[in-house]
Amino acid sequence: MEILTSEEMERADRLAIAAGTPGFALMLSAGQAVAEAATDLVEEGSILVVAGPGNNGGDGFVAAAELVAQGRDVSIILMCERDHLQGDAASAARGWKYPVLPFNPQAIGKPALIIDALFGAGLSRAVDGDPRDMIEAINANGAPVLSIDLPSGVNGTSGAIMGVAVRATETVTFFRKKPAHLLLPGRINCGRVRVADIGINTDVLAEIAPQTYENTPQFWRKSFPVPRIDGHKYSRGHVLIVSGDLAATGAARMAARGALRAGAGLVTLASPRDALAVNASALTAVMVHAADTVIEFGEMLSDKRFSAIVIGPGAGVGERTSDFVHTALSAQRGLVLDADALTSFAAAPDRLFEAIKASQGRQVVLTPHEGEFPRLFSDISNKHPFRSKLDRVRAAAERSGAVILLKGPDTTVASRDGRATIASNAPPWLATAGAGDVLAGIIAGLLAQDVPAFEAASIGVWMHGEAAREAGPGLIAEDLPEVLPAVHRHLYDEFGIDY
Repeated sequence: MEILTSEEMERADRLAIAAGTPGFALMLSAGQAVAEAATDLVEEGSILVVAGPGNNGGDGFVAAAELVAQGRDVSIILMCERDHLQGDAASAARGWKYPVLPFNPQAIGKPALIIDALFGAGLSRAVDGDPRDMIEAINANGAPVLSIDLPSGVNGTSGAIMGVAVRATETVTFFRKKPAHLLLPGRINCGRVRVADIGINTDVLAEIAPQTYENTPQFWRKSFPVPRIDGHKYSRGHVLIVSGDLAATGAARMAARGALRAGAGLVTLASPRDALAVNASALTAVMVHAADTVIEFGEMLSDKRFSAIVIGPGAGVGERTSDFVHTALSAQRGLVLDADALTSFAAAPDRLFEAIKASQGRQVVLTPHEGEFPRLFSDISNKHPFRSKLDRVRAAAERSGAVILLKGPDTTVASRDGRATIASNAPPWLATAGAGDVLAGIIAGLLAQDVPAFEAASIGVWMHGEAAREAGPGLIAEDLPEVLPAVHRHLYDEFGIDY
């Protein structure tokens, strides 16, 4: 499903209005959707609407009138004088035939539900003064909170908290989600998110041409690899994973299991000789081949049946790893660079980026976490407190020439052409040692099956999160590959694929 920035959503509204749907009709539909959500949240008891001076407040007035018509006890606190409202918000306020309460935190009382209609998604400066006091009072009240569009104080595009923000129980938004519904920290403040249809035709998306998507199977369904009945192990691809030395072999083995479970037909570990025995004894379906030097590694890659490579998990930081990376890029295979492979270029990241751009026919995925990202992209750091993770990942993809996967609870993937996905399915227990190594292997397993790099990274992230959900609390990284068959079955069922 497409995700719209605040500016893109404003354009969707304008296009709908230009096509013949009055703006007030959109507001009526939005307010009715809010009233329905409020009724679902609390079936009885008083409801308080805290309304701002813009269209968000107008939605609140419509919802209040609808709830009163249903027999509910509703009050409104208004941030400004009623006659200061303009446009559709003023029209909505005229439908409210009752007094409004002063904009004073003491007026909140003890309602069964608070509807937050203060600010919309376009908030671009920090909240202070009376609005800040009101938001803090809402958060301290203890009543469940239903936010309209976004919790007040959350920037719709970046997900940043603009000084202070409402902590909602549920958020009802309209037509499409915004980045802040998925990006942290805003997502935490949103609570449950429901998307309401308010009468905007999906035809407007063709003109807006959004490039950000929620990372769900519906987005990448056509790219998901399904084995052919006439296929064989080599047609499913062969992944080569570089192992570290004797004291650091486990990460590569976890990547290898991830690649196999993602569907690769074969996986080989390129192992230093001093680690050959321990790798061979710990692996069964994965083959092991000795490769101490970059020359030996290059000789391995003369076998064209290797279709994807992973370098980084436990590989060690230094010249040997960076040399292996350059050799892999020259071989023009799918390539996942993680962990030590990224840090090995921290002193000279442009060397890596130039090599990526110079390699022809390459499909390269870089998978940093927030600690590794600034080592490669120090000038694309998050110095501005309200800068979007989405913007940083897109800028990094443009700079490097690779697909960038920035890990976290809101893992974001971007390609050089501007497309991006944001994932929201990873449970908190996925944050465990070795999980990223498995992810690198999953992505390589998909690359080996000829899945394009952007889609392979997005599919890998989603499957990684679903595997963690399948394993449940208490998982360790070794569990993730073993539950991937269940994730595959769920996808086959969803896609209607026989197995």
